[in-house]
Amino acid sequence: MHNGITAAIALVLAALAGPVQAQNAVTPEARALHESILTLDTHLDTPANFDRAGWTITDRHDVTRDTTQVDLPRMIEGGLDGGFWVIYTAQGPTDVAGNARALAHALKRLHQIHAFVADNPEHFEMALTAADAPRIAASGKRVVYLSMENSSPLGSDIANLWAFRQLGLRMASPVHNGSNLLADSTNGEAIHGGLSDLGKAWVRESNRLGIVIDASHASDKAFDDMLGLSRAPLILSHSGPKALFDHPRNLDDGRLKALAAKGGVIQMNTLFLSPSIPRPEVDALRQEMRNIDTLPADQQAALLERYAELTARNPRSATDFDRYMESVFYCIDLMGVDHVGIGADWDGGGGVIGMNEVNDIPKITQALLARGLSRADIEKIWSGNVLRVLAEAERVAGQ
Repeated sequence: MHNGITAAIALVLAALAGPVQAQNAVTPEARALHESILTLDTHLDTPANFDRAGWTITDRHDVTRDTTQVDLPRMIEGGLDGGFWVIYTAQGPTDVAGNARALAHALKRLHQIHAFVADNPEHFEMALTAADAPRIAASGKRVVYLSMENSSPLGSDIANLWAFRQLGLRMASPVHNGSNLLADSTNGEAIHGGLSDLGKAWVRESNRLGIVIDASHASDKAFDDMLGLSRAPLILSHSGPKALFDHPRNLDDGRLKALAAKGGVIQMNTLFLSPSIPRPEVDALRQEMRNIDTLPADQQAALLERYAELTARNPRSATDFDRYMESVFYCIDLMGVDHVGIGADWDGGGGVIGMNEVNDIPKITQALLARGLSRADIEKIWSGNVLRVLAEAERVAGQ
């Protein structure tokens, strides 16, 4: 239905940016390099799939059949060693009842993540320190760090962050879509003018506990506040450059340079890199899916297959793999290779034309290698930079 729009947007993007030569067929050299280095993605929304009837992480799934992008067989095929698995909580009311619901949801998701690791000890292991990731990967298991997207489950009591840390949390963001008690969001009302006093206390407590602060989804002013206040480097776990596409979720060059100057890292998102394409059919079906959890398992599967097929025919934008790599190269050139990583937002809306499942990620290594990056630099992008930030957060906490 939107093929003409897609083609037009693609032509405009090509005219503005020029082509980036992506290699769709991964060479044996690139494949061998990819398999030999530690690869981590900093924003895996896959735990959201744990609520699906009959869905298990060890079965192979297909994005064109059930929309999911990550599972153990595809991680193995794509050479992804693991990453930060997300406890995501949608922003709701910030009153006592709303905070209680948020906490209950986050604890359920936390339990589900622990449960899938405990149920599959031969395949997954929980990581608690920067040093754990290479050890776990060397044993043939997948790395599971815990991340919290939106700290609204903490409510108004920052002491709750300690409890989550005791249960394995090692990265957290203050907000998601919508401002809350801690901070203003990129698409929320500017009620605090950045961080609230509670949000500033959250930054100090995160530093004290060795929890990496994730500034994705935070407003520009909240980002500025976190950058100025934190004694440890920040992460943008799944963000992009505003210079390539002016979207509230992306950051301008000045802030990206400031992030790098303080040792931080942007993990490159696959979203918000080109204009969105209207998708009325997808939007209509999405309304029908709001009550999917109330349906029997067979009806859930049928509805998901319809949705997956429809979204495959109607991509949300013309962003393709070349455009994604253009954003990666842009940030490398702007910030330096020590400050760029990968956080594609798998199972959270991420993926691009030509790279829509996690088994496609060797293409990234191929493109980095074709650009002339060294093995050491490619490993920094895939894991070294984020582990350096985690290690620095641990050092600051140790003080």
